[in-house]
Amino acid sequence: MSEDQVKSPIDGILPFLQSIEWRDPWLALLLTFHIAVTMTALMTRNHANFQIMLFLALLLLVYFSESINEVAASNWMLFSRQQYFDSNGLFISVVFSVPILMNCMIMIASWLYQSSQLMTSLKRAQLRQQARNREIEDESVNTNGTVVREKQE
Repeated sequence: MSEDQVKSPIDGILPFLQSIEWRDPWLALLLTFHIAVTMTALMTRNHANFQIMLFLALLLLVYFSESINEVAASNWMLFSRQQYFDSNGLFISVVFSVPILMNCMIMIASWLYQSSQLMTSLKRAQLRQQARNREIEDESVNTNGTVVREKQE
């Protein structure tokens, strides 16, 4: 076996991504899919039910990525110029699963931020209600002619 026939190991993510022929139409479609999912996740951040469904659908895609990789490996000649789908699943992990998981992380971060904002506004409302209750209590005590004692510090 000559040196040209021996495949060299992958030196890193950047050389791996540079070795991909990005002009394949299916790769452009995959990139469009990732952009559309990201935009959908960002634009629907105030629609919890839709986001939950999107989140679960994306996690299912990642869960089934091994099966997708096997099907793509056996049928790669129908849609690709090169065989990218190895048994380790590196290609599908890097160009399919990782972007999907990053979208899921963006959605979780958004949910955590919204939850913290909701908890902050709830606590402020509770404090305002407590202050109003104290004012009402103080006014009712003053109108009944009862002497209000000040707390000694």
